[in-house]
Amino acid sequence: MILKTYLYSAENGWNSPPDQSLNSTNTLLIFFGPADGSLVENQLKTLQQNFPDSLMVGCSTAGEIFAEELYDDSISLAILKFESSQIKLVSTKIGEDHDSRNAGIELAKQLSQDGLKAALILSEGLLVNGSDLVTGLNEELTQEVTITGGLAADGDRFEKTWVWNQGKFTSGLIAAIGFYGKNIGFSHGSRGGWKVLGPDREVTASVDNVLYELDGKPALELYKKHLGDLKDDLPASGLLFPLAIRSDREDGDIVRTILAVDESDQSITFAGNIPKGSRVRLMRASFDQLVDGAMGAASGIDSSGYKGGDLLSIAISCVGRRLLLGQRTEDELEVVMEELPKNCQQIGFYSYGEISPLESGRCDLHNQTMTITLIWEN
Repeated sequence: MILKTYLYSAENGWNSPPDQSLNSTNTLLIFFGPADGSLVENQLKTLQQNFPDSLMVGCSTAGEIFAEELYDDSISLAILKFESSQIKLVSTKIGEDHDSRNAGIELAKQLSQDGLKAALILSEGLLVNGSDLVTGLNEELTQEVTITGGLAADGDRFEKTWVWNQGKFTSGLIAAIGFYGKNIGFSHGSRGGWKVLGPDREVTASVDNVLYELDGKPALELYKKHLGDLKDDLPASGLLFPLAIRSDREDGDIVRTILAVDESDQSITFAGNIPKGSRVRLMRASFDQLVDGAMGAASGIDSSGYKGGDLLSIAISCVGRRLLLGQRTEDELEVVMEELPKNCQQIGFYSYGEISPLESGRCDLHNQTMTITLIWEN
């Protein structure tokens, strides 16, 4: 595999011209860019024209990651040309007549063929139910297929996200890249670093990812009591107080983050499902806890199959972590790079949700985590 990474900014242009000699039917361009696609549309269309035989996919973000630095209104790009492994790009739309679970099933069916080793998912960030999407993927793909990825973002605005498809910014789209062959290397790590805050509470009314009541009381009313003065900044301020779904399984708790609130029925919409009857607790974290969590995500990756050569890290971290870390956001990117092999190159983005396997191997939706995917070819 030949790997090259690039950064584009309006101030400086490309840090170096993307190498058109890498164009081939076995080349993947993966990028992350600003929610306001008009800022980079010309550059992306030129890329598409200059790499006519290659697969190209990307999504909107709450901040672009390049190496150990964070950027806004930029393009973070990786070009991977595989030698013997195969790649396949598929996509599907979601909407009222096509729910997230069925979207996951459809994507998995499009990907499913001999030699499938891994799938990387880039999804619409607001219209999707991430839990149902992953459920659909899990129903069709075995645990031998590693699934990672993330949900597109729109800063802290929660208005509109996009996924790049056939030369256009498309809302309501989910894309998946399949990786095939015995020589592809694909590994992952995911950690949070958040700590529980307050007592356990029972979910007494919910439908899918919409939470209506906790302990028989309106969910939004109860949530606002914990936020204090920050309640007026919802839903953005809710990113600082995610919800932990308590679990006795070895996989541990699942974290859910807010996407929207509804004052009329006092409900809260989360990025993933909040099952009725489950026990939940609010969470909060310090700077050091989040940075330690990012370090744990990188150090916990099993890269024993890596035999040298080019190596790509795709880092997907939650927008809530960025809001809390503030000017220290790059601290978590630096510790990740310190834990990875020295020749590793990194791109990534801040997201509305992260997709990664649990310790059991079963894939799930996460929120408020640092999730890392490593890709190489032996």
